[in-house]
Amino acid sequence: MARDRATRARHLARELLVQALYQWQIAGHKVYELKAQFSASEDFQRCDSDYFGELLTTIVGEAPALDELIVRYAVRPIEQLDAVGRAVLWLGLAELKHRADVPTRVVINEAIELTKRYGVTDSHKFVNAVLDKSARDLRQQPGAPDTKL
Repeated sequence: MARDRATRARHLARELLVQALYQWQIAGHKVYELKAQFSASEDFQRCDSDYFGELLTTIVGEAPALDELIVRYAVRPIEQLDAVGRAVLWLGLAELKHRADVPTRVVINEAIELTKRYGVTDSHKFVNAVLDKSARDLRQQPGAPDTKL
């Protein structure tokens, strides 16, 4: 039961992260502004707030490097990506790169579900392809977890 609650809290943190990253791209808010805004929401009280804060800071700080990874693994120009797709890819890539505690298949499945829910039609296929290709490299590093998809 506690595990289910933790899984739901982490899923909700990912949903809020996609929303915050979308807002960051569109409106250009600072990380501290996004944290303050989202921490005031009712949903935030039920999410894994530490996970949200850590990943938001990491992703905003590494956005150019994450974009380079998208360019490396994508079959279309990054300029054609919508803000939701980019936010989900940033989240998935950051998790693959920095969150060894999260299995690869969980990262990819969560990204697909978020894209289906918030993204444009069929963009989940693109997100799946980029994360699948990148996972092979990012999780092949020494000590990387769960190299099997």
